[in-house]
Amino acid sequence: MAKLRFSELAETLIASEIVRLGATIKEKIRAGEHIYNYTIGDFDSAEFPIPDLLLEEIINSYKEGKTTYPAAEGELDLRIAVSNFIEAYQGVKYTPQEILISAGGRPLIYSAYRTVVDKGDKVIYPVPSWNNNHYIHFTQGEHVVIEATRENNFMPTAAQIAPHIKGATMLALCSPLNPTGTTFNKDELEAICDLIIEENASRKEGEKKLYLMFDQIYWTLTFGETRHYNPVALRPAMKDYTIFIDGISKAFAATGVRVGWTMAPAEVIIKMRSLNSHIGSWAPMAEQHAVAKFLSRDTAVQQYLAHFKEEVSYRLQKIYEGFTRLKEEGFAVDAIIPQAAIYLTVRINLVGKRTATGKMLEEQTDVTAYILDEAKLAIVPFSAFGAGKDNSWYRISVGCAKKEEISTMLGKLKDALLKLS
Repeated sequence: MAKLRFSELAETLIASEIVRLGATIKEKIRAGEHIYNYTIGDFDSAEFPIPDLLLEEIINSYKEGKTTYPAAEGELDLRIAVSNFIEAYQGVKYTPQEILISAGGRPLIYSAYRTVVDKGDKVIYPVPSWNNNHYIHFTQGEHVVIEATRENNFMPTAAQIAPHIKGATMLALCSPLNPTGTTFNKDELEAICDLIIEENASRKEGEKKLYLMFDQIYWTLTFGETRHYNPVALRPAMKDYTIFIDGISKAFAATGVRVGWTMAPAEVIIKMRSLNSHIGSWAPMAEQHAVAKFLSRDTAVQQYLAHFKEEVSYRLQKIYEGFTRLKEEGFAVDAIIPQAAIYLTVRINLVGKRTATGKMLEEQTDVTAYILDEAKLAIVPFSAFGAGKDNSWYRISVGCAKKEEISTMLGKLKDALLKLS
């Protein structure tokens, strides 16, 4: 039978490496293996339920018959609630006309790209990072890739960005960063903002601006001395050039509730709203009204976040301490101290080692498979986030990690490392 033909986009779209890894994990679980699955950037709702008050308000909204189409830009009460929430916690003011509601962050990222990027336009983004390569493929933009390094906690620097800024259309950044769980420090983000402001000031009237798409979906989840910095709070002039990606998905363990928002100049919001309307990517009306009520209850929000952050931080810290002990014992592993989000960055540098059966771990893919097969530990290599295939760093996600299993998992990892020569 002749091969079916599809669109060029469909034919050339790269499948997610995380999805492929997930399929392998599911097969092992079906076969009866107990896998410590730390690959998923999501939450086990038994470990991390959404806030009780939010659940109650969602149920009430459905009982009240809020089941029709919402406003294209999002329900007004929610946009007002988001405006107040962001002003209270981040010190920046956005009117309801500068806020767009959608079914989580992904449709907003897509519509931001579609609003700003034309075929051939330069888009600057760091690796490792989540899915920028795919969105640029959608828009046929030009990939301008910056390889972030361990020395800067895998966050791109102004010095790395500066040579590429001339003529670029979008700079796509995320802080706290998926997959690393690291953040921009104040000085570096200020320097990046200054580059954008200076570049836009040099452009002629009618010329496309350089926009910063700033994904801050994890901003509520910072730990210890780590602080989240908002580019518009640091440099008010950035308000004309910044498209924020935000929402409740990670802030309140509510990935399946599907309520996200963007904050951007009103002219950008109008274009993104039209795109979202054609796609039909509205957040459900009931959930919108429920989130509006929940965000307006500041005490409930603060109480939930305090407990939630404590639980996430505990898991990250325990795994970090375990990797630190293994490193001190001479094993070829490393980890970056937890800063933010639900992710821990670890290194497992085993290429060149031999297994107990004499098999050589020749590539990093062999290392990933060995750790999964022998230690029953599933984690995502940075190569799945655009880094090189020989990169030995990994993302550990604790959203589905059970506290009581962490010690056992670390023990199995040590046993697996001991079997190598």
